[in-house]
Amino acid sequence: MHAFDVLGDPVRRRLLELLADGERPAGEITAIVQAEFGVSQPAVSQHLRVLRESGFTSVRPVGARRLYAIDSAPLQEVDDWLERFRRNWEESYEKLDDVLEGLKEKELKKKGRKKDGG
Repeated sequence: MHAFDVLGDPVRRRLLELLADGERPAGEITAIVQAEFGVSQPAVSQHLRVLRESGFTSVRPVGARRLYAIDSAPLQEVDDWLERFRRNWEESYEKLDDVLEGLKEKELKKKGRKKDGG
């Protein structure tokens, strides 16, 4: 499954958000997502499976619990892909900043002339 297909689902995005601060037990994240989205435990398990099989998460057993964690590699790939667009936005914002600064200076000069009686 393509990374954007994986990230396109709000439940999977929420699961990743929950894991962003570190490893968590499957039961804990399942309970949170069930409460927030009203989905069944099997549905949450399926979303976790998609995340695991697509490389977004890893899981390790600890006793009877399964601890999930984020694998950042797929997210880095998405970020790398978005970088090309981010550069364009940053250039546009820099140009906008220049235009706004010019307008601000022009307005200040205009106000200065009015105070001087000009």
